[in-house]
Amino acid sequence: MGRMPYLLSRIRRMDHGAMVRAVRELHIKTGKPAVWLLLDMFRCAKEYGAGYVDYQIAEMYRLSPAQRKTQITRGVSNRIVARMNDKRFWHCFDDKAEFNALFHKQIKRGWIDLRTATAEEFALWREGRGAVIGKPIEGSSGRGIKKYGEGCLPDMACVRAGGIELLEDCILQHRAVADLCATSVNTLRIATLLGDRKQGVVYAYIRIGTGSIVDNVDQGGMAAPIDLCTGAVSAVGADKKGNRFENHPVTGVKIPGFAVPFWEDAVTMCLSAMHVVPEVRFVAWDVAITADGPVFVEGNSFPSHAIPQFAAHYPDGIGILPRFEEFMSL
Repeated sequence: MGRMPYLLSRIRRMDHGAMVRAVRELHIKTGKPAVWLLLDMFRCAKEYGAGYVDYQIAEMYRLSPAQRKTQITRGVSNRIVARMNDKRFWHCFDDKAEFNALFHKQIKRGWIDLRTATAEEFALWREGRGAVIGKPIEGSSGRGIKKYGEGCLPDMACVRAGGIELLEDCILQHRAVADLCATSVNTLRIATLLGDRKQGVVYAYIRIGTGSIVDNVDQGGMAAPIDLCTGAVSAVGADKKGNRFENHPVTGVKIPGFAVPFWEDAVTMCLSAMHVVPEVRFVAWDVAITADGPVFVEGNSFPSHAIPQFAAHYPDGIGILPRFEEFMSL
């Protein structure tokens, strides 16, 4: 699809009310006229494939044209995924039960697919179990996830009626990671790329919850970049509203400088896994750190482009696109 047809398609499908709210919020934040902001949004959509959310979180209103060209926008992200990932193999990642089976050595916890389990199999699996996590088979952004406390798991029909199709044992995260925020499993987002120029980790972030059971930035969580060489957090935490956190707002733990336990093991695990389905060349792996090392939570064949473009992490206005260009031609 060409740039203009894509833009017109996006305009038809966008949440126009949310866009208007975004313009109002930016007008209050920046003092710039609402009409100027709206027109500049459309300019960025046409020239750089940016949606209004991209415009907000990358703070494109403060960037020069040269800086804007370095941002990973929705349009750029779509092109990368279309080039790198064969859609016929997305199911290996989109279907969470299939992912668990494919990467069972890296999952390292019990789980059950309620679509295929019998009532007897479910009853046997449930017996003597502690707290478990329920998930829809497909979905993203932490939506639909539920936690069932020990002894609180209802029968299979009730679980499925609530939209849950997959149950997994809870992950007991490493104490140091739990200290950041204990209500959620705070995962690493490690993106690997089998590029035509080179292969490896293109970026890595830690996602941290703020009181919810999930750490996802679409559910109020924050993210902070990880130095690929040292495994230490290299900047402040940031959320989709543009808030910056030197210290966690609930626990008070300092975020920059936090050393990720088992960092080298986590990277090695992702670099090995990226060859399992070579038809999907760009994958964002969600990795939890336990006392015994890293485990997979899931893999994403259509990674969110929001996390690696938070303005808080690019004070010079130069985004992450040059990093992708080290791995592939665009």
